[in-house]
Amino acid sequence: MSFFDANTWDGKIYSGRWQPANGGSIPIVEPATSGVLGRSGLADATDVAEAAVAAANAQRDWAATSFEERAAVLRRAGTLVEQHAAELRDWVIRETGAVPGMADFAVGVAAQECYEAAALAHRPQGEILQTNQPRLSLLRRVPVGVVGVISPFNVPLILSIRSVAPALALGNAVVLKPDPRTPVSGGFALARIFEEAGLREGVLHVMPGGAEAGEALVAHPLIRVISFTGATSTGRKVAELAARHLKRVHLELGGNSALIVLADADLDKAVSAGAWGSFLHQGQICMTAGRHLVHSAVYDTYVSALAEHASHLPVGDPFTAPVALGPLIDSSQRDKVHALVTDTVGAGARLAAGGTFDDLFYRPTVLAEVRPDMAAYAQEVFGPVAPVVPFTDLEEAASLARGSAYGLSLSILTGDAMRGLALAEQIPSGIVHINDQTVNDEAVAPFGGVLDSGTGARFGGAGNLDAFTEQRWVTLRGTIPAYPF
Repeated sequence: MSFFDANTWDGKIYSGRWQPANGGSIPIVEPATSGVLGRSGLADATDVAEAAVAAANAQRDWAATSFEERAAVLRRAGTLVEQHAAELRDWVIRETGAVPGMADFAVGVAAQECYEAAALAHRPQGEILQTNQPRLSLLRRVPVGVVGVISPFNVPLILSIRSVAPALALGNAVVLKPDPRTPVSGGFALARIFEEAGLREGVLHVMPGGAEAGEALVAHPLIRVISFTGATSTGRKVAELAARHLKRVHLELGGNSALIVLADADLDKAVSAGAWGSFLHQGQICMTAGRHLVHSAVYDTYVSALAEHASHLPVGDPFTAPVALGPLIDSSQRDKVHALVTDTVGAGARLAAGGTFDDLFYRPTVLAEVRPDMAAYAQEVFGPVAPVVPFTDLEEAASLARGSAYGLSLSILTGDAMRGLALAEQIPSGIVHINDQTVNDEAVAPFGGVLDSGTGARFGGAGNLDAFTEQRWVTLRGTIPAYPF
């Protein structure tokens, strides 16, 4: 019997134990083949409410455990991820359409997130504050209680564990709602990992579900913090609903990240970086290079070389063939991508490569002679599409890069790194990479965007302390002071 056996969760959800869902069950579909990989329970509002109550009850004992015990659970979880990496990798490939290299990266980050969270449990709980009174004044960090995590379909293993692991390490319970299209790598795999790692029953709940489950999770009074990763439009709804319940929300939303190529950049390497930034994981990454801004002196050469790269990248089933791109997640996403491409070409852009598909397999696409008002440039495509726009000087490059509602990741490719850094200072972005493409992730680094890309760096590194604890002011006196009343 495999560690991640589909029979374990057949038609079920996880609430400290595997149990049927009130919302029924749905098939887990492999995008590349349309084959059924198993069945998942579908949580409804009742399931979420029951999980919230159970999580709140379990959290008190979990928070009272020693930091050594919590750290040990997280370390064991990281070890289990590594021990079962091959099987977990296959689930990521088949459920999300990721190519093997991308799946390996996701599994590696998942293990690292567990280890970093284990270290987080050892961090100081607060600090001693200055005071002009004869007392000890402390700032103490305490768990928030129950954390609600909503993760998307594109890189569900990373985008779930990066909130689940630190929240658990800091003494919280978690109710996780993965996208129902990716319930295994987004949730059930983590349930198995933490179940085997010795996490106390009731501290983690996995509730795959749709809008009803998501709304119930955000609105439930026992869930005090929401960690949401997904589309900006949905993030606004999450924030609005949470605000009505006076809840703290951490939002990591969409992006339309600019990759700027200056005239002095190594062009061969810039084209390779640009292709990777736009076509990795079929462009279904929030940090994908959605806009290539290229100096006019090298524009034509860059477009031609990028199109050549795109035309030679193999597309197919990543589980059975050595391909560079797998399938898009479903037909709805494919149709959205194709509509943006055809609208842009219809508005006058030139299709330099791609623009075609076979079932869910979309060819990597390069669009030239693009204007900033065209659909594939102005909107987040979330597909393997690279719109390329020329600029004449640094001022125009900065203006074009700023001309987006998003501010997640920024890439500047140049022969002069300091000039690149100076240019980056003019462009709002949560993440900046000089001489690298836009898609990077490390468990130790702060992660998050600004503007329509989210509420800042609320994930990773020390940011997890602020995300998943409350700051409490505590004072101690040796005796009760005298008051005039």
